[in-house]
Order: sequence, then structure tokens, then C-alpha cells
Amino acid sequence: MTERPSVGLMGGTFDPIHVGHLAIAEEARDALGLDRIVFVPAGQPPHKASGAVTAAEHRVAMVELAIAGNDAFELSRIEVERPGPSYTVDTVEALAAGADLTVILSVETFAELPAWHEPERLLAAARVAVVPREGYPAPDPAWLSATFPGREDHVTYLEGPRLGLSSTALRARVAAGRSIRYLVPDAVEAYIVANHLYRRTAAT
Repeated sequence: MTERPSVGLMGGTFDPIHVGHLAIAEEARDALGLDRIVFVPAGQPPHKASGAVTAAEHRVAMVELAIAGNDAFELSRIEVERPGPSYTVDTVEALAAGADLTVILSVETFAELPAWHEPERLLAAARVAVVPREGYPAPDPAWLSATFPGREDHVTYLEGPRLGLSSTALRARVAAGRSIRYLVPDAVEAYIVANHLYRRTAAT
């Protein structure tokens, strides 16, 4: 019987993807002994209005550029090709069919998990790795036990990295004409410039 691969799932709008995303993915891969990390750009996030995020074609292209050269990183278009809102649980169940899946979440996103679409289904299908972030409190184990009783062993807490970057701040820097060099991969910076992304007059 062939052993199932262990796969980490990094979801998000990636608007744009930055070095923090890449460092988190590599830390999770290394700390948890994962075979590979799958980056899943969101299609239409259900919590964001249509048009509030950059066109999927640009976000996918930036992820492809960012992960090129790392054989342990790959891209999935499952959410951008799925019509309607993108629910993580649907993606998790689809990808978990052939792998032992770990969903990688920042600590502030993990705190919002009870408000997600069918979070119990997600925890039944996959493990969760929680990444710390500066300015946000560490998860309370008592909260996890009270909110998702019996699922405590499905959650792992990582120690780092603590880079404090955000895509929102990077978009604001571009809009203000400020440098994002060393905050995103060089190829992603070049793509943003070439496609006039995040400028105040840019059409996305």
C-alpha cells in the first residue's frame, strides 16, 4: 500500500504574495515534515465584495513566479476555476482525498475559524497548523477545547516565523509610490510594475 503524501495547504487571496507567505510555507514544511506545500489562491472570497480583490489571473501569475525554483512548492487553481464563492472546506475535502492535509493558518485567521463555512467539516478532513503573528495573542488551548471539543489533536502551533508583513500594507506602499523591494520576490515586484497593479488609477 502506497503511503499517502503529507501536504500543507496555503490558501489566501495572495494580493500580492510576499516573502512572509513563502517563509511561513517553508517553516511549516520543515517543522511538520511535509512533503510539499500547495498554494491555493482564492477565487471570489465569500467575505469580500466582488471586485474587492485583484483579478485572479494576476494573483495566480504572481504565485507562480514566487514559488518557481522550489520543488516542494506547487500551485493549485482549484478555487479560481470553481464558480461562485470559495469555501476552504470544499477545497480541503477535494485535496484531502489523496493526501494527509494540513491547513496553514495565521493566528488571527484561526481565531475566526468558528465563523467559517462548516469548520467542523474542515477539522474532520484535515489538520491545522497555526502560525504566530506580531500583534496578535497566542491561541488559548481552553478556547479550542470549548469551541471544537475533541479536535485538539488536529491543531499544531508553530513557533515562527514572525515577519509581520501584510498584503494590505504592500498594496498601500505601491499606491504611494514606495518601494516593496525585498518584501516580495524580485519577479513579483517586476510583475506588479509591468502590469501597473495597485496604482491608484490601475484597473484590476
